[in-house]
Amino acid sequence: MRDLPPDADRLPVLELRLQLSLQRVRDRIADVERRDVERRRSLAAAPAVPDWVVETGIGADRPRLYVHVGGCHMAGNRMHAVTRDVAARSAADGVEACSHCGADAALGIT
Repeated sequence: MRDLPPDADRLPVLELRLQLSLQRVRDRIADVERRDVERRRSLAAAPAVPDWVVETGIGADRPRLYVHVGGCHMAGNRMHAVTRDVAARSAADGVEACSHCGADAALGIT
């Protein structure tokens, strides 16, 4: 017990300091656990990534511009989830397949 002060005046101060440190550690643990729960809840609530998307242009008629594999980082903000059949028909009708995600190869169109 050489690391503790020998007198009764300083021991309560040391005890208080240790209690405060312990409380800081417990608060930090609670914060980390709360963030982990929120992150897991957010991931669970996130919408599923579609298998195929068609990116459309701007305007009233919104022409189809590109066919993408779902989750492609090159797909813009104006994208719509479609079925594989719609994606394949779009590509067959002349809608360009994204070269980044290899939509044409994934659809079996070369």
